[in-house]
Amino acid sequence: MNCNMKVTKRSGERETIDLEKIHRVITWAAKDLKNVSVSEVELRSHLQFFDGIPTEAIHETIIKAAADLISPEAPDYQFLSARLAVFHLRKKAFGQFEPPKLYDHVVKLVESGKYDQHILEDFSREELDILDGYVDHWRDMDFSYAAVKQLEGKYLVQNRVTHEIYESAQFLYILVAACLFAKYPQETRLSYIKRFYDAVSTFKISLPTPIMAGVRTPTRQFSSCVLIECDDSLDSINATASSIVKYVSQRAGIGVNAGRIRALGSPIRGGEAFHTGCLPFFKYFQTAVKSCSQGGVRGGAATLFYPLWHLEVESLLVLKNNRGVEDNRVRHLDYGVQLNKLMYQRLIKGGMISLFSPSDVPGLYDAFFEDQDEFERLYLQYEADNSVRKTQIKATELFSLMMQERASTGRIYIQNVDHCNTHSPFDSKVAPIRQSNLCLEIALPTKPLNNINDPDGEIALCTLSALNLGKIKDLSELEPLADLAVRALDNLLDYQDYPIIAARQSSMNRRTLGIGVINFANYLAKEGVRYSDGSANNITHKTFEAIQYYLLKASMNLAKEKGPCPLFHETTYSKGVLPIDTYKRSLDKICDEPLHMDWETLRQDIVKHGLRNSTLSALMPSETSSQISNATNGIEPPRGLISVKSSKDGQLKQVVPDFEKYQHSYELLWQMPNNDGYIQLVGLMQKFVDQAISANTNYDPSRFEGNKVPMQVLLKDLLNAYKLGLKTLYYHNTRDGASDQLDSIISVEEEDEGCEGGACKI
Repeated sequence: MNCNMKVTKRSGERETIDLEKIHRVITWAAKDLKNVSVSEVELRSHLQFFDGIPTEAIHETIIKAAADLISPEAPDYQFLSARLAVFHLRKKAFGQFEPPKLYDHVVKLVESGKYDQHILEDFSREELDILDGYVDHWRDMDFSYAAVKQLEGKYLVQNRVTHEIYESAQFLYILVAACLFAKYPQETRLSYIKRFYDAVSTFKISLPTPIMAGVRTPTRQFSSCVLIECDDSLDSINATASSIVKYVSQRAGIGVNAGRIRALGSPIRGGEAFHTGCLPFFKYFQTAVKSCSQGGVRGGAATLFYPLWHLEVESLLVLKNNRGVEDNRVRHLDYGVQLNKLMYQRLIKGGMISLFSPSDVPGLYDAFFEDQDEFERLYLQYEADNSVRKTQIKATELFSLMMQERASTGRIYIQNVDHCNTHSPFDSKVAPIRQSNLCLEIALPTKPLNNINDPDGEIALCTLSALNLGKIKDLSELEPLADLAVRALDNLLDYQDYPIIAARQSSMNRRTLGIGVINFANYLAKEGVRYSDGSANNITHKTFEAIQYYLLKASMNLAKEKGPCPLFHETTYSKGVLPIDTYKRSLDKICDEPLHMDWETLRQDIVKHGLRNSTLSALMPSETSSQISNATNGIEPPRGLISVKSSKDGQLKQVVPDFEKYQHSYELLWQMPNNDGYIQLVGLMQKFVDQAISANTNYDPSRFEGNKVPMQVLLKDLLNAYKLGLKTLYYHNTRDGASDQLDSIISVEEEDEGCEGGACKI
């Protein structure tokens, strides 16, 4: 290329391009990496240079040239491009590669309003200097390219209008740790900050988007999931919409329970008016959800819940369908359909399902969640009562419509409300679970609001985190990580603000947490077991037993120090009932792994000391934060050994962890012959997880005659999931043969902005 080519500096000054400087930077980034070529990166970059090119464009061109070379034959280009991106990012943030001192950095960003003033109030200069000594900025070199781009796009403090970046990743991690443990006693807090910083910056603990993007800033709302229940009144409907707006604007994913709203044609004020039904109010909620963007981090999204036996269910099931007109569709919400044992029994026996308006059948809606025997008694009573308005439909027809819509939209979710209440940490008679959330892993009590300041309502929040299974060599390593995660998230509950009193009271009284896992596929690959053939069943049982045991132990120890949560008496834990007591016994037929932990001593300790937190575990999606940790997504099998994530930041190639060593041990999604093995694993996890699991079902039409998945296969999987105790089902994924080639190890995927990369995804 022309060595006399000019570049344009930020100041507008032009100077001759310095090819030797570019060579030195790329050579530095390539150090100790395998199968990468500095000259190849230079060649691809030089072809895109032009006279007068801005210096910033040179950096970006080189980074992209290196990222484009990521391949199965040369996966280390993901680290070369990442190092170049880190170099560029630091130059933008600090004007140089070397970061400033932590104290100077904090003072500058507090003065500019980017960081919260409390950091300088809670920590002396001497303490910040000590924390600066804990920071290892070279850990930035462990990020993959996809991770750096996600950090830059979503997590680092920045001006989202001008795209100015103000910090680097290690400052993010140390300041999140400092903020979360700021109120711990002076003699212990620096130790906790260091341990937590080390855990998150080495990817052993993964944090969700609201915490990564928000903690250390003046915005103090970090719960990933918000559950809002709506009553059958205009006051409650308006309060629900107002609550949605407040929380969508603060980065939370929303679950709305609207199942109480009476059906079309129901009388109002003794027949004075004719009820317009659910549709207008669902549209109202959709408008509330879409009224705010979430600080530029992601778009607002919500899932709306209703029971299968609702009188309008046939109209509600098609609300997301592309057919029809806007007047009878509400396409920008997702939907959760609520089922229970009686509904499944009608399906199995080929019976009828009776549909009612909740307003016409007193007690039925509450019993649906609180007492399954009472629900069945009332349901049969109302079916036999000719004075009660109802419609009947064949169970096979209704279930088929539901599964057809689930298949065509991918986003008609399933909630088994009986499992949510019988295998639950809450006493369903006093604190029933009536809904889940956007990602179907939260199962917490709610109460409707009659106004936005209603002290008797209950909005449930859940604060999330995840343990990276790919980073442990022995299950005992989970104990200190569980303790750190529980303490950090429990501190967060007191640290954050609550825009609505019903949310604050619920959080303070129940102190609910949801700690999950990432990198499960990597964990299985290292163990040499597979999703689909049962070989992973026993190790999964053993692993999730340890996780739940250590989480409960951590919360019990915290209760010794700080006292149990105020509504601990509304949990089944307070009665000595543990997840190992209430799981579906069908699981015993697929796994003979014994219990390994000392549950009886823990049971006694919990009854004696209580728990600081009503819930501890939930298995969430983790699309973006898994990329940050260079991990596989949550509990899911990867679609390819290299995934090309198509997002608003462009196409990002992510290589599965430990590619060179374990590439032949990974079982890819579309290599799985069916959903049986995956559903078994989720059932075994659910045995121990006290909330719920974002579990997906996946179908490859090419495996079936006529390239169409038979309805009996969809229903079989639904029944199998119920039989094994799954509380919820999340996405229905259908393989697109154009983007997922079975003979290729590269998969092209669209990033899902519906849920963090899915509002509640972490």
